[in-house]
Amino acid sequence: MGSMMAFPAPAPPSARATVLVIDDQPLNIQTVYSMLSQQYEVLMATSGEAGIALCLAQQPDIVLLDLVMPEVDGMQVAARLKQDPRTAATPLIFITASTDAQEESACWQAGAVDFVSKPLNPLTLRHRVQVHLTLRRQADALQRLAYLDGLTGIPNRRYFDQQADTALALARRSGEPLTLMLGDVDFFKRYNDLYGHQAGDACLTQVAAALQAGLRRPGDFVARYGGEEFALLLPGLAQADALRLAQHLCQQVRALQLPHAAGTAAGVVSLSLGVACGDGHASVADLLARADAQLYLAKGAGRDRACLDAVAP
Repeated sequence: MGSMMAFPAPAPPSARATVLVIDDQPLNIQTVYSMLSQQYEVLMATSGEAGIALCLAQQPDIVLLDLVMPEVDGMQVAARLKQDPRTAATPLIFITASTDAQEESACWQAGAVDFVSKPLNPLTLRHRVQVHLTLRRQADALQRLAYLDGLTGIPNRRYFDQQADTALALARRSGEPLTLMLGDVDFFKRYNDLYGHQAGDACLTQVAAALQAGLRRPGDFVARYGGEEFALLLPGLAQADALRLAQHLCQQVRALQLPHAAGTAAGVVSLSLGVACGDGHASVADLLARADAQLYLAKGAGRDRACLDAVAP
């Protein structure tokens, strides 16, 4: 199953940006490479199909795209990249010798952020690439602020809701399963009353980190869903593995060994999880309702455990 749109992580200060060049003429690619390779990592593809595959696999920071190519031309490449949530935000710069106004208008509509005319001017090319990389990084920084929970540092409910829709669309397309979990810190109100709200905030931050550390596969993520509630989205995780992972996550939280004298019999902070598995035919609302019902059962069974919706998707 393909990955969902990645949560935009800040690039390390020393990281070189990656530029993908898609052009059916190797000489043109070599020309661009000679202009940009000292400053950027340059990836190369000599066909539209190869360029799309490379873009999905490598997730470059920006794409330079020749307009005229055989079979899959630049316009078709742009349309397919913009339709895929994994590459929809990637800036596309067309390289073209055309001066046709209608063609240029079509490129803008296809999602281009800029044009560079042939023959290429090295200074102009480097400047355009740098400008759009800077704009992309600024947009990513704003998106992190909008989608990040200020207390725990993990994604927030807004991001979760957006990604749940994306994950469902990918599951529908691929036919692979989708698992959703809802979790509550057990007796958290009692914890706040006993230890204070500052300790409660620290508790939530540590629980969030423990849950995040328990997820190993690309595409899996946990979000703070509200208060002491967490939501997890796990594309491609089958029902047979879902309960095992949920139990592992409960153990991760217990292993923090945060004292909770008013909690479960274990005497430490613990987590209850409800698990629902489905596929592209389920709705997000249905998965949430099923996970919430299982969370209710987990609490009723004594908390500090996970319950799985065993209904076939």
